[in-house]
Amino acid sequence: MSLLERGSLAALSAALDRLEAGFAHLPEAARAGDVVTLQRVLGDVAERMRDNYPYFHPLYAGQMLKPPHPVARAAYALATWINPNNHARDGGRASSEMEIEAVREIAAMFGFGRDFLGHLTSSGTFANLEALWVAGQLAPGKSILASEQAHYTHSRISAVLQLPFETVAVDGRGRMDLTALEERLRRGDIATVVVTIGTTACGAVDPLPEILPLARRYGARVHVDSAYGGYFMLADGLDADVRAAYDAIAEADSVVVDPHKHGLQPYGCGCILFRDAAVGRFYKHDSPYTYFTSDQLHLGEISLECSRAGAAAVALWATQRALPLVRGGEFAEQLGQCRSAAKELHARICGSDMFVAPFAPQLDIVVWAARGANVAESSRRARQIFDEAATRNLHLALVELPVPFFPAGTFADSPERHITCLRSVLMKAEHLGWINSIWLRLLDASKEVKDGQNK
Repeated sequence: MSLLERGSLAALSAALDRLEAGFAHLPEAARAGDVVTLQRVLGDVAERMRDNYPYFHPLYAGQMLKPPHPVARAAYALATWINPNNHARDGGRASSEMEIEAVREIAAMFGFGRDFLGHLTSSGTFANLEALWVAGQLAPGKSILASEQAHYTHSRISAVLQLPFETVAVDGRGRMDLTALEERLRRGDIATVVVTIGTTACGAVDPLPEILPLARRYGARVHVDSAYGGYFMLADGLDADVRAAYDAIAEADSVVVDPHKHGLQPYGCGCILFRDAAVGRFYKHDSPYTYFTSDQLHLGEISLECSRAGAAAVALWATQRALPLVRGGEFAEQLGQCRSAAKELHARICGSDMFVAPFAPQLDIVVWAARGANVAESSRRARQIFDEAATRNLHLALVELPVPFFPAGTFADSPERHITCLRSVLMKAEHLGWINSIWLRLLDASKEVKDGQNK
């Protein structure tokens, strides 16, 4: 049995024949390929690419890395024979329409009405940049607020945009603290509150239903960064407070989601949506040297980026045709399996005397500490378990978390403010069927570390 999916190759070849038939009226102009060189260089590429972690395999349960769906991979490759540029319709007629349709479906998933503005970007970072750029245009010089657990790029983006940036404390579950938020809002001068739906470190979901009225009361916009967690909008079995946060996204001013995370897309593919299309006025510009064959809106006229891969839009459109963005559908069920895998791993961690978890997973990210007499010993063991697990082909991640995330008395008093924890992002549906194998390898690695320290 092959480790790498190959079934899409035959489908890609047949689709390439169909694509070529659409241009049969043109005189032949194909370049003669040097097959020998092609084979040699691709062989070299394959050899170099072996120096990677097995991101595609269920035993890779570390960072936010998920293989693209076969239809996304094949559709992206197929589009590269045309290599469309979605900056303008002249550069990508079909792919521009496919982007508009795919983005409309994402907007509907979040409950946005017909009068939204949105497009794909090269990444979630650039999508967030556009959201904060609009915030700066609406309220020049005012501050951006995000939680201490928000992605670090918000601080960096704000610096690029020359906007003040501040962080707000979090509660014991890694969510934005409402009391701290209101104290800062009360002082004024806040343009936008960034609400994270699925923090990078532990998958925490900020309490959006409570944040929205607070921000409105003090005249601030609300931007939702759901680059990682956005697609859980479709998942069943979420905790009540998490479900409420997703249901409130439709009231936010803007939202970001990364199709290249849970959306099963190749890198890079981000998406930015604005609830009010009127913000498009900030994008208006003259470009007298580009495209003139269409009087329809160019995607480049509502984006800060110019050239963008039309292939990314084609791949996303194809994936959403195969796996529609609907509650109860196959795509939503796969998200549910990811969450079930996280809950199962968390339950096993809580039942073990070797580990301690600060809180239950809110999405599909699990964090836990190795038990130790103090923070330093626990951190040291976590790093050793991380290394030992890798020798058993189990690839986890490490994360620095605030010590107060853990219940008082978990560790002896120590000066450390942060503790090194183990972290697992269970974002493949297949992880659910591999939890027992993951757990046994984790236990074996942990026992090896413990035995080694007792010698």
